Amino acid sequence: MKQQLEQLLLAALRGLPAGTLPEPPDPAAISVERTRDPKHGDFATNVALRLAKPARRNPRELAQAILAALPPNELVARTEVAGAGFINFFLTADAYSQELARVHALGDRYGRSDLGKGQRVMLEFVSANPTGPLHVGHGRQAAYGATLANLLNAVGYSVSREYYINDAGRQMDILAVSTWLRYLEQGGEKLPFPANGYRGDYVFPIAAQLRTKVGAEFHRPATAVLANLPEDAPAGDKEIYIDALIERARELIGTDGFRRVLEVALERMLADIREDLEQFGVSFDRWYSERALGDSGAIDRALERLKTQGRLYEKDGATWFRATQFGDEKDRVVVRENGVKTYFASDIAYHLEKRERSFERLIDVLGADHHGYVARVRAGLEAMGEPGDSLEVNLVQFVSLFRGGEKVPMGKREAQFVTLRELRDEVGNDACRFFYLMRSHDQPLDFDLELAKSRTNENPVYYIQYAHARVSSVMKMLDARGFEFDREEGLANAALLGGEHEQAVLNSLARYPEALELAATNRAPHALVHYLRELANTFHTYYNAEQFIVADPKLRNARLALVEAVQQVIRNGLTLLGVSSPESM
Repeated sequence: MKQQLEQLLLAALRGLPAGTLPEPPDPAAISVERTRDPKHGDFATNVALRLAKPARRNPRELAQAILAALPPNELVARTEVAGAGFINFFLTADAYSQELARVHALGDRYGRSDLGKGQRVMLEFVSANPTGPLHVGHGRQAAYGATLANLLNAVGYSVSREYYINDAGRQMDILAVSTWLRYLEQGGEKLPFPANGYRGDYVFPIAAQLRTKVGAEFHRPATAVLANLPEDAPAGDKEIYIDALIERARELIGTDGFRRVLEVALERMLADIREDLEQFGVSFDRWYSERALGDSGAIDRALERLKTQGRLYEKDGATWFRATQFGDEKDRVVVRENGVKTYFASDIAYHLEKRERSFERLIDVLGADHHGYVARVRAGLEAMGEPGDSLEVNLVQFVSLFRGGEKVPMGKREAQFVTLRELRDEVGNDACRFFYLMRSHDQPLDFDLELAKSRTNENPVYYIQYAHARVSSVMKMLDARGFEFDREEGLANAALLGGEHEQAVLNSLARYPEALELAATNRAPHALVHYLRELANTFHTYYNAEQFIVADPKLRNARLALVEAVQQVIRNGLTLLGVSSPESM
């Protein structure tokens, strides 16, 4: 309905006498919203107020002119100009009946639109370092990113989903040396494990796989490994110690040997991450390797572009990017004094490469600790001649797990973390996806494990799924009583749905396209969650107040057409959230 009214307004603005408006109307500037008070109609717009100043017209006079040019429409019973120049729309009695028919006609496609007009969007999300299993924080990013992609596709954007594999750099070296040390332990060596190594149990099967692959080829005595190393924490510096240990590993098994250890660890961790995400219902169109980015020359090309435009300078043996010229708080190193390119250099090269692949909008979903990332990457894009506002970064806040009111301790390096797989095993995929999306991504999330597992109306995902299943049970009862559902008769008699609860359900159903558009444009899956909870509540109230399988076939079929539409919309919404729609519970 909202979209139809906006199209009517656009037609009216285009039909105004020549010279009324200084320039053709922008469709994106036309907005219709539901009114809070039914006395002001069903919908209202402030378009006359916004256009009055550039048109040099009195807002009320312009509103009257717009109404005079408004094409007739069977949905609109009457209109009025209110206040300083608002236009209120009062819908006809059968407007909601027509919307009910649209739900049935469009089915799975109901609520979808072409708002995005095919704009190409690159959505990068999760992109966790492959140095350990996905934990509950990564799970929230996965649920948010996957749902956002679904929402954007539903409103007409062309979305590609990408996972950026951070398979280069120091963290991968630490994983490799951690794997090698566990490999040595499995060969009988006694070594102290570094404070800065990866201590999780997941390293042991990687080490066992390495031993299966290479046998004793990389086995070295502990005395050779530990000879003359600096002290580890707490007496020494854990960063210096782990770097020395990495260099010692390269000396003892060779650069090629160390690379082979890294490949075994990387392959195992990536396989684990892929499996986790696939089982969580999260898929990607491309897995993009940071090492492949460097091997392709993309980083060198990006740095060369910055250099030719005078955006780089040398200082203390390093190469710096003049990021402050583009709004960043400080200049950034792109090549260290030892000749190694920084993560930042990779990041800006990667985003340039995305633009070179003709993506108009780049959306990154990152953890909350990346708050300084936005300004520096935008600065890099602008310095390379790309629009900085093509990049949008959504930061996903932290997750805290609670069991019986007690907070579950978590910390990745110390191996005190709950994996996504463990969480899914405990509460199930549906509750996992839904609970991750209940709050705005930019707010911390307290995840109540006991509530997520409960089969009560207090559990919001159960409450919504139960509404879907209840409709199925109604249809089974219909069949058991020897009746058949006549959808056409039901829609033809939708005018019989005049009761208070029925009108509330009709009104709630018609809001779905608006809720979907709002969730997509505001990057807010939680808005769709809230809508589905409200629809389910309205339905359950109706279910408890009325009988659906009544003697009068016209009223019976009309009510069944209404509840079947509720089931369709719930299924459409849950599908976008990545949650199942059970027929029975």
